[in-house]
Amino acid sequence: MRKTLFVKGAAAAAVTALALTACSSNGSGNEDGGGEADDSPITWMSMLHTPVTPDADGPIQTALEEYTGQEFKMQWVPDASKEEKINSALASGQLADIVSLTVTDSTTVRQALKAGQFWDVEPFLKDFPNLAKIDPDTLNAAKLDGKLYGVPFQKIKTRYGVVVRQDWLDNLGLEAPHTIEDLEKVAVAFAKDDPDGNGKDDTTGFIDREESFLVGFRSLTGYFGAGDKFSVDDSGQVHAAFASDEFKQAMEWYRGVYEQGGVNQEFVTVQKTNQQDAIARGKGGIVVTGLFEAKNYMDLAQSADPKTPMKWALINDMTLDGQPHHIITDTGGGMGGWLALPKSEVKDEAEVKKVLGFLDKLMDEEPFGLMTNGVEGTHYSQDADGVVTIEDQTAWEQEVQPYSSSRPSEKIVTYKSTKPYVDEANEKMAAQEPDAVINPTQSLSSETFDRQWSTIEDKAMDAYNRYLTGQIEMADYEAVVEDLRGQGLDDIEAEFTAAYAKVNG
Repeated sequence: MRKTLFVKGAAAAAVTALALTACSSNGSGNEDGGGEADDSPITWMSMLHTPVTPDADGPIQTALEEYTGQEFKMQWVPDASKEEKINSALASGQLADIVSLTVTDSTTVRQALKAGQFWDVEPFLKDFPNLAKIDPDTLNAAKLDGKLYGVPFQKIKTRYGVVVRQDWLDNLGLEAPHTIEDLEKVAVAFAKDDPDGNGKDDTTGFIDREESFLVGFRSLTGYFGAGDKFSVDDSGQVHAAFASDEFKQAMEWYRGVYEQGGVNQEFVTVQKTNQQDAIARGKGGIVVTGLFEAKNYMDLAQSADPKTPMKWALINDMTLDGQPHHIITDTGGGMGGWLALPKSEVKDEAEVKKVLGFLDKLMDEEPFGLMTNGVEGTHYSQDADGVVTIEDQTAWEQEVQPYSSSRPSEKIVTYKSTKPYVDEANEKMAAQEPDAVINPTQSLSSETFDRQWSTIEDKAMDAYNRYLTGQIEMADYEAVVEDLRGQGLDDIEAEFTAAYAKVNG
């Protein structure tokens, strides 16, 4: 099996050069890349997403140590058991110099961060070239009650959009929709006008699934001006998004599309794999999802029918009534967790700077290339046009892939691809980042939220499902929301409002 990518020549060349130099057992340079060696290794507790643990003396770690001038030791935690393992480590105090905390909504993790176990790294970031450039939105999303208890794992902030079957649009003589009004027209046409031309009434517009309230529809509400789970009004009051007029307007619109057959009627029972299968089999032509999924849908369709006519339009600028474009973040404001430095292991500011210097260097292009593609001549080859091909898939999976989830940022280099829709998706996801709508309470604390939110959200989702499918009316949905106010929703909003005021002065 071979994977083909385009990669910047400079980064690829640097990878090759790094691999040719052996690393001494105690590191090979100080923070500035020269001088006396730092013989104190950095330990790093990180998640392992692969079945094989890479060799500490393997080519990737060797090259990373050579580049950073710092020896480090990985303490791999299987991703499947990460919550249990991390909670145990936090309770016992058996931690590493760097702890990857990737379950961002874990009450245990958030309590440990707020308890003072970890360094507030924000004052130090300005002293490091890469850390100083972290997106301010991502930094704010990573804070807890105004403190930054770790370097945030950086992700694309806004991956979602609307993907529409371009071949069906062509068959019906329609243009790709860029407004909510046109999106409705296309959805109904896909349901009623035989877009695949097979003479059967077997297609619909939106293919949605049981998490509609939390995923697909939630993203749609952003086009109507709804918040990301919560919003803050001009007076500083925090409100739950599902109770807002904008959210309810989106519900009314979506129900209208549903009633016209423009949404798969059984969506409340459809699981993700069933949704993907329906898309691949051409049962629906609109999906609200990550724009990168267009490539995956093509792969699924082509695996079943190599001659599939499937083509996709990727839309990242959907608006309502000419209003400004808004897109709800699907990655918590581009924050995938914390690279946290426990005070029990990192004893003083000098050690903090040493560890941050190491993380800063990992955000250079060369280490990013190592942790993404591997070493040229070992894992990949590069042709004269800059096409990089993974030559040994097994070696890549065993030696390179384990490090990819430990990259401090996914945004260092965007590698081009020969596969359809990959480059377009990357460009359009990046282009809409300035329009990101981010949950203002993500970095705040509410005890009632920790205790009650999952129950409240489940009840709101049930009411949403019943409203969409015509079992109740909007007045009934509003009655459910009003009832939830006495079950903790009012307290959550009040606590978040107070926390927001405290952090924002």
